[in-house]
Amino acid sequence: MARIAGVNIPTGKRVPIALTYIHGIGPAHARQICEATGIESARRVNELSDAEVLKIREFIDQNLTVEGDLRREVQMNVKRMMDLGSYRGLRHRRGLPVRGQRTHTNARTRKGPAKPIAGKKK
Repeated sequence: MARIAGVNIPTGKRVPIALTYIHGIGPAHARQICEATGIESARRVNELSDAEVLKIREFIDQNLTVEGDLRREVQMNVKRMMDLGSYRGLRHRRGLPVRGQRTHTNARTRKGPAKPIAGKKK
């Protein structure tokens, strides 16, 4: 099992698909990594040699922010918005949608389960 950026990536999958299991690497970055390291995208992870896995690991360390560092950076950005008191920060603080979605109906993921209001009838 290959371990890259602190994540065990699945061995049976193709390399670009397996790389997307790392937080911060999507399909586009995965293709870019394969091209830069010279690994064919049709190959499977279990077919890679240790040298090729090391090559991928080094490329990611040098060029991308992934996993813990990325999560920490995002959390710091959200905290900064909250401390500034910006509109987005206030929405984060109140647990409401941040990017302009409607809240009259829906938004249940951010707001949590519906709270019944006593005496309200249509």
